[in-house]
Amino acid sequence: GGRSEIVTAAKAIARAAKKGELDPEAVDEKCFGAYLYTAAMPDPELLIRTSGELRVSNFLLWQIAYAEIYVTPTLWPDLSREEFIRILKDFQGRQRRFGQVTDTQ
Repeated sequence: GGRSEIVTAAKAIARAAKKGELDPEAVDEKCFGAYLYTAAMPDPELLIRTSGELRVSNFLLWQIAYAEIYVTPTLWPDLSREEFIRILKDFQGRQRRFGQVTDTQ
């Protein structure tokens, strides 16, 4: 799970720092990300949450920080190609801000 992954990464960083292999001041988001299970992969841009659930369920907690979320009542095994395409079209129409605030005036 996501929490376990974050704890594992923190422990690995602490061990590296203790051995003198890593300067604690050098630990930033990029450095931390390098210790995650998905270090070689880009962060997801879209999280499709099936079954109408409105929670992330301990899934890729660090990696989905800026992911767009789409919730569908459809159960995973029933997700059709047509619905998947509708979801992708919805995603394409979104304005990605990555945590930035836009001026609304």
